[in-house]
Amino acid sequence: MDNAQLSLLKKLVESYGPSGNEEKIRDFIMEEIKDYADEVKTDRMGNLIAVKKGPGKRIMIAAHMDEIGVIATSVDDNGFIRFSNIGGVSPFTALYQRVMFADGTIGVVGMEHLDEMKNLKLDKMFIDIGAKSKEEALSKVHVGDVACFYNTFTQEGDQLISKAMDDRIGCFIAIEALKAVKDSPNELYFVFTVQEEVGVRGAKTAAYGIDPDMGIAVDVTLTGDTPKARTMDVKLGDGPAIKIRDNSMLSHPAVKNLMIDTAKAHDIPYQLEVLDFGGTDSGAIHLTRSGVPSGVISIPCRFVHTPSEMVSRKDVEHSVMLLTKILEQDIQF
Repeated sequence: MDNAQLSLLKKLVESYGPSGNEEKIRDFIMEEIKDYADEVKTDRMGNLIAVKKGPGKRIMIAAHMDEIGVIATSVDDNGFIRFSNIGGVSPFTALYQRVMFADGTIGVVGMEHLDEMKNLKLDKMFIDIGAKSKEEALSKVHVGDVACFYNTFTQEGDQLISKAMDDRIGCFIAIEALKAVKDSPNELYFVFTVQEEVGVRGAKTAAYGIDPDMGIAVDVTLTGDTPKARTMDVKLGDGPAIKIRDNSMLSHPAVKNLMIDTAKAHDIPYQLEVLDFGGTDSGAIHLTRSGVPSGVISIPCRFVHTPSEMVSRKDVEHSVMLLTKILEQDIQF
């Protein structure tokens, strides 16, 4: 990754875009990709779709723009904001983190006094934006306003760290593959989806409209390489993980084998991923209409659904290479 690519990734991950509020990140991606596609459009759900036309099969590549966040549910007389979650937010992860609302207002997540931390739940927590009264708080934040976690992009050696790597790193890989593929025999639909974190909703409607012959999601996955981690044969730095299964799908054998064969043919390191829970946009794509052969290129990621998600630069580079080489092939199943 060169400096321009790192700058692009920094802008992607630091952008605001919780589920259902993807306008800012969508506008940024649209500006980045508009000169590399034959057609760029936004559907009624809010998905951004970039098309590279070709004579062959319709291939849908999905990476979700949205990130987890919180939503204001009430404001008390002292100006403290009660909230609920948008997507998978752990109270233990959220505690004392900073959050940012769409207008740039920053708050800190605090909690009521608890005798035992095991009792910590989101309904025992609040956001402090520095307001001294309900009126002052409501001048900045209203019920229904949504915030993302606030953190900056950092590179430490080979590791890249930020909030929203899930799944802006997938968006980055899709963008770089879109730029890299020059002449594909297939018709490529790069879809930057909305509302994945709350039920793969954007991918479901986009896939119905596109009616693809094959689907590929690009998303993060967990690792088993930290101390006493849940047993999982995926490590940071060992290459992109080719999904075998998760809780939402069993990868289609033809797609899985295409990925493996492509990685072997181009000496791209890869891993095989079996995830016992969770899912990706492919979980929706493969059930579209009469069914779509689908698979996933997964980027190993530590500390998923936290403000400090960590991926390997080498894994990202190899994921771009793998996706590009797949899309350059004449796919015939």
